[in-house]
Amino acid sequence: MQADRLILLGTKGGPAVRPGGPMPTASLLWLGGRPIVVDCGLGVTRAAVNAGLDLRQLSLIFITHLHSDHVLELGGLIHTAWTTGLTQRLRVFGPEGTRSLWTGFMTSLAFDCDIRVRDEGRIPLPDLVEITEYGPGRIFDDGDLQVSALQVEHPPVDACFALRFDRGTCVVFSADTRFFPPLAEFARGADVLVHEALLPAGVDALVARSNGGDKLRKHITASHSTAAEAGRIASMADVGRLVLHHLVPADDPGFGPLDWQAAVRQSWQGALDIGHDGMVIALPQG
Repeated sequence: MQADRLILLGTKGGPAVRPGGPMPTASLLWLGGRPIVVDCGLGVTRAAVNAGLDLRQLSLIFITHLHSDHVLELGGLIHTAWTTGLTQRLRVFGPEGTRSLWTGFMTSLAFDCDIRVRDEGRIPLPDLVEITEYGPGRIFDDGDLQVSALQVEHPPVDACFALRFDRGTCVVFSADTRFFPPLAEFARGADVLVHEALLPAGVDALVARSNGGDKLRKHITASHSTAAEAGRIASMADVGRLVLHHLVPADDPGFGPLDWQAAVRQSWQGALDIGHDGMVIALPQG
């Protein structure tokens, strides 16, 4: 059985991709030998395969919200798993709108999917994929694994959810959120809190590189948590380890791990990881 672990497949906040830089948000969680993908930013398929995932094993995907840096490769991951030989049911849990996203993808790939069923004898892909749109509360429970959702504040997106995975070991993903104290209670006692993080000093340069303006700057600062605020949530929740994820900025050479550490140590003195693509974090055995 695979040891319980968390693999950060993509750690960059935002959809832009730059030469040599990290990829947008995606994670692979192994719990009790079961692979679980959390968010599907661009590059998730290659990163998951490089991390050792046999795509034919894929059975659970969870989406926190529908910003493109979290869902752009959802359809691509599923389709590639199918062409790799997936024959088991694949369950996708996402907020309202996820079913429309999947339907649109299937419409765009109708020619390819239809001809592979006729020409290669594959099971029709819609027969394998089950989409569940969720809200706050318990969203999955098979007796072994429980998954719960908390609606967080990521304006102007209403349907954005932190996710808590409990299987003896507990891992919580903040999703994208501004500083949101109820998240601390939701994450109470978690072994690992995976929290988004922003360095305010890097915002102006990021906006300039993205050809943005005041509206983009206001969105970033109003909708995301600083590294120090992520540390505050970790301290309030008394978690075992804080992992900074969805870093903004993630690909600015003017900022490195020491800058992130200095920011988060204002509020958190416990175990800390500054996320990077491919990082593997061992989890306690539940």
